Amino acid sequence: MNQDPVAARCAVVVRQQPRYDPDLVASSVDRAIEAMGLSWGNLVRAGERVLLKPNFIRESHAGRPDEWEQITTHGTVIAAVACQVAAAMDGRGTITIADAPQTDSDFDAICERAEIPQLRRRLRREFPELRFEVLDLRREAWRTKRGVIVERRKLPEDPRGYTLVNLGEHSCFQNKKGRFYGADYDTAFTAQHHSNGKHEYLISRSVMDADVFINLPKLKTHKKVGVTLSLKNLVGINGDKNYLPHFCIGTPDEGGDEFPDSKAATKFQSRAIAAFKSAAKRSGAATKLWAPLAKRVGSRMFGDTTKVVRSGNWWGNDTTWRMTLDLNKVLRHFDGSGKPRTKPLRYLTIIDGIVAGEGNGPMEADAKPCGVLIAGTNPVATDFVATRLMGFDWQKVPTIREAFQMSDLKLTDFGPDDIEAVPELGEVFHFRPHFGWVGRIEAP
Repeated sequence: MNQDPVAARCAVVVRQQPRYDPDLVASSVDRAIEAMGLSWGNLVRAGERVLLKPNFIRESHAGRPDEWEQITTHGTVIAAVACQVAAAMDGRGTITIADAPQTDSDFDAICERAEIPQLRRRLRREFPELRFEVLDLRREAWRTKRGVIVERRKLPEDPRGYTLVNLGEHSCFQNKKGRFYGADYDTAFTAQHHSNGKHEYLISRSVMDADVFINLPKLKTHKKVGVTLSLKNLVGINGDKNYLPHFCIGTPDEGGDEFPDSKAATKFQSRAIAAFKSAAKRSGAATKLWAPLAKRVGSRMFGDTTKVVRSGNWWGNDTTWRMTLDLNKVLRHFDGSGKPRTKPLRYLTIIDGIVAGEGNGPMEADAKPCGVLIAGTNPVATDFVATRLMGFDWQKVPTIREAFQMSDLKLTDFGPDDIEAVPELGEVFHFRPHFGWVGRIEAP
């Protein structure tokens, strides 16, 4: 697909009834492609490998296990895209569905909810020569109790391996100092990969070597970056989440963004949390004997994370947006060998906002029926339009605002004034932000 510079600056908004009827969703997906002036034949070719990247963060709402439609990309959207891709390839090639969900999530349960086994049977029946694969890109899965890691299990990993890419001086972290916290108790590991001018990411080679990358994010609010859309969805292409800085430990006057204030009580809490995680790292398997109780005591002392801002879950997080944009730089500019791409990546994003998520996203979002798909060939342009559609000010969303400011390894060659919604934006939905972002992200 030769990227049309005009089409790259557009994002298509397709509206339908807010229900996941397979025929209705398939029609909406086709309308989105047509409105972009594309065809599936432009996007993919016979014999290629096309990677579909949904948002498979976890199998359900974190607190309400019967709810999930607002949390993950719906299976009807995935199926509509997969079937059109298979037909455009004349049934010859490979379709890979891949993601690295939350480390304590159940990948098989997520696939069941998305009806991936049914999709496999359908594609096998209609396209017998097609290769269809579903990959859990994580290297490790956890079992947690009250948010404490009590068991670790090694996973098969990406069968094609991983690519270690060092962005170095091109990283958004190049001028950022702090004690980075990743996703595990071992902060030294994260520091090892983000220090002394080195900024490394471990990226799925199945993703990096795909001929076409189709991003299928969910339209949701997010506790650390405000919104999770096309750009943020790339967190799932990294195989080990401890490579990913999520916040800087400490209070603002200490150079941290873990908390929104620098009170003495907050500093005490930060040190208590650090001591807890250090002890958990040293305890190993014995952590399950004492840590859940300690976590319960801590919640009573300092408040529950679903109600109190900590762990960088607020508008002042100056870390996660950098990691997010770094991952997008890696995918856009490097290939599976870790070398600069010699030809542009063929890229499409279709955001599932048929039933979206508002409030305490990404894992505790409340359902917001919107009945929209937002599609484009550039993630910044598409997220720009999606953010405005949510009723938020894009200039207060750091992943989008900072994407326009990049001086090298750029994600766009245009500015916000060049972006066009097709058709015009229309009704805005006025999403309720995560509580750590209330009053800070809403459009005037």
